[in-house]
Amino acid sequence: MHFPLHPEIPAEGQSLADLFKGRNLDVSRMKADMQQRMADEGLEYGERTHTYNSRLAQELGKWADTLEGGGAIHDAMFRAYFVDARNVSDPEVLVQIAESVGLPGDEAATVLRDRSFSDAIDADWQLSRQYGVTGVPTFVAGRYGVVGAQPYDVLESLIARVQEA
Repeated sequence: MHFPLHPEIPAEGQSLADLFKGRNLDVSRMKADMQQRMADEGLEYGERTHTYNSRLAQELGKWADTLEGGGAIHDAMFRAYFVDARNVSDPEVLVQIAESVGLPGDEAATVLRDRSFSDAIDADWQLSRQYGVTGVPTFVAGRYGVVGAQPYDVLESLIARVQEA
């Protein structure tokens, strides 16, 4: 299911400093914490300075899920955004990502141009609102959930809590 995290972000993106301005947050500390969590799990995390509107990326991902091997696009988008700091609201970037995992670039471009998976993403966003999702990622098991990038032991605790219920 997809979630509208900051749908107000323009296609050209917004700096993280501007996004968190006035919220009394230490953006440098937040980034360092995330880099450490990622490193603890053996994952790369780049020096991202901007955030981008993910709507088109979600639509493309939904399309890719209908194709054999299309699930690979999700890891490629993660890398493009969180490691390589690429603009995942740019259709050209998204087509390149699709092609990088062996998906047909011409079809990806058509999906993005025609917005043929827009209704499917609208339905996901509605469902996420019904479930009360407030952030990404959100992990749900049974009637319980945790929001945000969490250490492995937090996810283990979620599963244990469900098993105890």
